[in-house]
Amino acid sequence: MTKARDLADLGSTATRLDTVGASSGALSNRNIIVNGGMTIAQRSTQSTNAGSGYITVDRFNHELKNATDNLTYTTEQVTDAPSGFSKSLKLTVTTAESALAADEFGRMYYVVEGQDLQRIGYGTSACKEVTLSFYVKSSITGNFSASIYLTASGGVIAAQAYTINSADTWERKILTFPTYTTANVPNTNAAGMYINFGLFAGSNYNTASSTFVAHTGANLLGGQAANFAAVNSTTWQLTGVQLEVGSATDFEHEPYSLTLAKAQRYYYSWVSSGLTDNIFIRSPYATGTPPNSSASAAYTFPVTMRANPTITTTYNFSRFTASIHNAVAQIGTTSAGNAYAATEWQADAEL
Repeated sequence: MTKARDLADLGSTATRLDTVGASSGALSNRNIIVNGGMTIAQRSTQSTNAGSGYITVDRFNHELKNATDNLTYTTEQVTDAPSGFSKSLKLTVTTAESALAADEFGRMYYVVEGQDLQRIGYGTSACKEVTLSFYVKSSITGNFSASIYLTASGGVIAAQAYTINSADTWERKILTFPTYTTANVPNTNAAGMYINFGLFAGSNYNTASSTFVAHTGANLLGGQAANFAAVNSTTWQLTGVQLEVGSATDFEHEPYSLTLAKAQRYYYSWVSSGLTDNIFIRSPYATGTPPNSSASAAYTFPVTMRANPTITTTYNFSRFTASIHNAVAQIGTTSAGNAYAATEWQADAEL
């Protein structure tokens, strides 16, 4: 190969690198979102009467505000997805809301730790714009809202509308949000940003604002006109969610194992794969009538969790506590030869 050809190839490579990474400064770790491809669903892959809270796919939360008189819907992880993706999050109305009141809204939202936002430079003159991109599909068309709420300055928000143009068709949306130089979000593991996807919004919540303004509630789902909740069997789907510094690039796919490890920082679900996999505790006394005694067992998490998690399990241990590194189960007993085993438990350190 000639030197001229070598130089040409290097130039071509540099051009491709600039195209992919110019806005972010890196080819990997551009995407601030964890599980934007909806591939991880530790809690469940389907819930038939969804409400508020983390329900199916990891890191994406639901909230219904005052919409409890009629509305029910399912939420599930499905294989219907745009080209290049294997999963999406799908919501389906099973009982429609009879009327949308001014004080009602429904949203999907994602929370980002403050320390993961420092690259943006909020609160400085060097603050950069961020771009939110995602794939969306719905059985209804119209204007939906996406907003970003920052915990800086007591709470500020910017909200804008995007349009679903064709029913039952995957469409990619790209929204750029402005800089905010007044104050930074905390450089800690606490919430620094909420990314909101509107499903429906009463008039108290749908005022659009293209710049960051003080959050009073009115701009939460600014620009939302479409009403997901109005008709039975309405669907809304989401995948390929990416938030990055600068302009939009292609979605950053990563190995399943890496996405799972990132998600387990916030939530870890453990289910026994068999007897040898159980958390097993045995009374320290094999025979006789022992005094009050206790025994414990520890389990080390696969990753360091965001904060000390809340532990839930169906087994009634005397204590089941945890740090960011491990969980400790303890039993107290006055019996000899007893054995105890937990076959499932969950550690929750979500924002």
